[in-house]
Amino acid sequence: MDTFLAIVSRREVREYADRGLPEDVVERILDAGRLAGSASNRQPWRFVIVDDADARERLAELCFEPENVRGARIVVAIAVSGKGPLAFDAGRAAENMLLAAWNEGVGSCPNASADWDAVAGVLGLEADERPAIVLTFGYPARPRDPESRTAGEWSRRAGRKPLSELVARL
Repeated sequence: MDTFLAIVSRREVREYADRGLPEDVVERILDAGRLAGSASNRQPWRFVIVDDADARERLAELCFEPENVRGARIVVAIAVSGKGPLAFDAGRAAENMLLAAWNEGVGSCPNASADWDAVAGVLGLEADERPAIVLTFGYPARPRDPESRTAGEWSRRAGRKPLSELVARL
């Protein structure tokens, strides 16, 4: 898929089909996160896959969209540690994963929590680690064909502010 088309056609998926993800697809998604750039190449992240049913349910209860976590085929939490632009670095890894998933026809959604300390406990994080984001993945319950529209059409339908409101030149 064309990279720009992937960017403009990707939407959050909150409902997943009852269909597992092949292990090679999961590995490519995770590898895309691993390959994200980071400040001074510190790679301050660790990816925690939540397979255990009890842990996933406890995590779901802590996320703003619990049904999204419950229905996902794979749940990955990004944990970070150290100093520096950790949120930015975690965001880069997350976005790589979301786009790699979409390239495979897999939907995804970032999830947040009002109690990150409790999330850290569910994930069994080390004392110096903290969760940055919880990502869910699965084939969309309502599939979407990125190539059914041009990149320009997807962009116009995105409901985003126009560039003229976002860009300033000095």
